[in-house]
Amino acid sequence: MTLTAQAIEILSAVSTATITTILLKKGLRNVWLRGPKPLRPGQPRIVGPAFTLRFVPAREDLATPESWASPRSTRGAIEDMPEGCIAVVDAMGTRDAGIFGDILCARMQQRKVAALVTDGVVRDVAGVLGTGLPVWCDGVAAPPSVAGLTFVNWQEPIGCGGVAVFPNDIIVADADGAVLIPQALLDEVLTAGPEQERFEAWVVNEVERGAKLTGLYPPDAGNKARYAAFTGKG
Repeated sequence: MTLTAQAIEILSAVSTATITTILLKKGLRNVWLRGPKPLRPGQPRIVGPAFTLRFVPAREDLATPESWASPRSTRGAIEDMPEGCIAVVDAMGTRDAGIFGDILCARMQQRKVAALVTDGVVRDVAGVLGTGLPVWCDGVAAPPSVAGLTFVNWQEPIGCGGVAVFPNDIIVADADGAVLIPQALLDEVLTAGPEQERFEAWVVNEVERGAKLTGLYPPDAGNKARYAAFTGKG
């Protein structure tokens, strides 16, 4: 299913926590990327198709400053990123080599890339924050990528934060991190997500009014009927 503007609007109101619960019910347990956290507190929820990039361990003959001028480089990958994509970067969890800095992030922002999500780290953090590009990463480090990594390709399957990510999988990132929605399950999440958010908002209201959790969350027959009446479906 294509990620339409309407789908993005719907998912922007569904938390990553809710999405993981929905996908768990579908048998998918490994959809939350380990490592990526909001670089800036208060970043809004971001939704977009994954544009994948892959690093491997540094090899001295390949991981050099000169490699940045190669057509097969992070620079080339950025110039291939479409508007609205989320760059998802497999840095193998490396935390002592910054994969992108302020200049690369500035170019991504200029190309209207929606966000950067990586299990690695960034460098030039003040400049990165200054670009306004939303970033989810595992921290910051001064050394460049070639100090610990070799860039190899883009738009191929990767493993980011222990999760298999394929190009154009759907990524949703918020304060709880980043989750993946497989294309084949997008329609189900679009249907179930808003309803789950409505139900949980009703549960929170009931708890604030003093209701006990047993029989409420998950709901028994009586509370299902009460919720149906609340939503006008009873």
